[in-house]
Amino acid sequence: MPERPYTVLSCSVSLDGYLGGATRERLVLSNAADLARVDAVRADSDAILVGAGTVRDDDPRLLVRDPLLRADRRSRGLPESPVKVTLTRGGGLDPRSRFFTLGRCEKLVYCASGSAPGVRRRLGDVATVVDAGADVDVVRLCRDLLDRGVRRLMVEGGGQVHTQFLTASAADELHLVVAPFFVGSSSARRFVGDGAFPWHPGRRARLAETRQIGDVVLLRYALSPRFEDGP
Repeated sequence: MPERPYTVLSCSVSLDGYLGGATRERLVLSNAADLARVDAVRADSDAILVGAGTVRDDDPRLLVRDPLLRADRRSRGLPESPVKVTLTRGGGLDPRSRFFTLGRCEKLVYCASGSAPGVRRRLGDVATVVDAGADVDVVRLCRDLLDRGVRRLMVEGGGQVHTQFLTASAADELHLVVAPFFVGSSSARRFVGDGAFPWHPGRRARLAETRQIGDVVLLRYALSPRFEDGP
């Protein structure tokens, strides 16, 4: 019996490794064809996770967009979109954000133990609030998701969340899309922060696939023995 869901990390970066620009304005790093690919990965997932910073900064919908993919999920007895998941230490989230207001799917908020009572008061009407430990342990979070029936998890960022999952060896594959331009500012958000990563010069991650998608390229890395060598 696995201890966590099969986990796919997904993100797009510039040539110099940034997730966005130096301002709060959203920077489009992908293209229509790749967004359709991401939509298909979402539709194949049981849950989609982003950090609280992504909810605040990008106000994402995190819904399956293609009507055919939504119809396929309905035919399998599933909600049109996967469960939405976020994690936060302090719970500074707006209950009016699209994460909470859009979609009939379940919403889960994992928060630090000390802030759990306040987060429940603030968000309890729009989401299920879960105590994730003193400092929001992603390993504990993943075990709880598995107990809730999540077998396949897609993690869409941001950088702090990717860092947590990678340093905890809590991911099975990485989908890294590289856009053909530079951001050129150290104040922009990076793909990951500092940390003790399991992959280093002495232990290289396995590149399982490279795929050109219009003007971007998908790099697909196998991060665990559970890696599924599929399309």
